[in-house]
Amino acid sequence: MIIVAKKLRPRRLIAVLFLFVLAFGVLGTGLGLIQDIQKAEAVASLQADPRDIDSNEDRVSYLESYGWIVSDEAAAVEDIRLPDTFDASYDEYLALQREQGFDLEQYSGKTIQRYTYQVINYPGLQENIWACLLLYKDEVIGGEVYCNQGDGFMQGLAYPIQQE
Repeated sequence: MIIVAKKLRPRRLIAVLFLFVLAFGVLGTGLGLIQDIQKAEAVASLQADPRDIDSNEDRVSYLESYGWIVSDEAAAVEDIRLPDTFDASYDEYLALQREQGFDLEQYSGKTIQRYTYQVINYPGLQENIWACLLLYKDEVIGGEVYCNQGDGFMQGLAYPIQQE
């Protein structure tokens, strides 16, 4: 039998401990990212089909499929005629819609319906948050969540993934 004995120096001990802590930190961060991706995929798999949205219940369910809790009834319903050609002032809004898979430009010159619902569960904010759905012939063709108070903001329909 061969026995090897080594003297462990304090510097090596600290270095080894540091490497263990670093490895566990990287592992924990990686697991957190995996969980966030899994949450996003789970929400995406539950999102409603944008077609055949012909009732208030369908519109509320569609928004709920993105993770939003909204008022039972629309706060506003408007008929909007889209421009025949979108000028540069629409670029940012059209880009937001394209990021979500919607192409509003194919509906140029059409009259669409805009349904606005109050959002009840926006993280960190309690009031003046709205979700809008744009529909053409019972199909969702666009939408956003926004706040019109203070500096305001506008985002896509996807619910923000929160860090736990």
